[in-house]
Amino acid sequence: MPARFTFQSLQVATKDFSSKIGEGGFGSVFKGDLGNRLVAVKHLHQAVQGTKEFLAEVQTIGSLHHINLVRLIGFCTDKSNMLLVYEYMSKGSLDKWIYCGDNKAPLEWHTRCKIITNVAKGLSYLHEDCRQRIAHLDIKPQNILLDDNFNAKVADFGLSKLIERDQSSVITRMRGTPGYMAPEWLTSKITEKVDVYSFGIVLMEIICGRKNLDYSQPEDSIQLISLLQDKAKNGKLEEMIDRNSEDMRIHKEEVIEMMNLAIWCLQSDSSRRPAMSLVVKVMEGERQVEPNLEITSLI
Repeated sequence: MPARFTFQSLQVATKDFSSKIGEGGFGSVFKGDLGNRLVAVKHLHQAVQGTKEFLAEVQTIGSLHHINLVRLIGFCTDKSNMLLVYEYMSKGSLDKWIYCGDNKAPLEWHTRCKIITNVAKGLSYLHEDCRQRIAHLDIKPQNILLDDNFNAKVADFGLSKLIERDQSSVITRMRGTPGYMAPEWLTSKITEKVDVYSFGIVLMEIICGRKNLDYSQPEDSIQLISLLQDKAKNGKLEEMIDRNSEDMRIHKEEVIEMMNLAIWCLQSDSSRRPAMSLVVKVMEGERQVEPNLEITSLI
């Protein structure tokens, strides 16, 4: 289980929380040094939701160990202060690397493939290899972290939900991030397949080098998934490939096949989406994308 830290020790480790490296809806993240290792310390906001978030994270990932999940090293509860201590991921979150205009060279195709595969393996483990199925419920680029070698790990389990093996679905309040949420959230009756849908959105963002909702685009291109539907219907998927990357264009056949994988993950009927273990097999060349996918069934 994760170690328990005092608030004072984390104050010292982070130099009084002086180096902020990220911020989310539930807290701020600071770089810290615990003697011989760098860490990321998440200081949760003082709110009721923060308490739930804290307990969910400690209980859910405290006992999980997988190469593609960010490891929880420890935690601290000190009066009104709640903190989580994670392994430090030097390259930060995926969103800093895939969207155009961040003054960074576009990622090469093999690096994007590695990231996609890593995320798929992390989700496959959560959905299929744990005692209880774990639905993450907030898969988005900001919750995917990268190390020095662009190995990707899924992070931020504050909204996750445990699903018993004998449960076909669970009923829960709507949670997640607009733009990444599967259509069945409207019924509040969900399965781990909502993560598959969110993964499909992230996959398209990685391929296209743009956000799912981008209001700087022409009106008919603001929504990435509507654009995908239109281009797929008209056989013009090639036009969606990240224009900033010559390497992506060199591998256009593979990239288009990856878009077809995204279409499979984005089926509005959750039962038609693949399990994440199938996605991993597609990524590793052991399985083909399902043929005859319904383009009109994308949301």
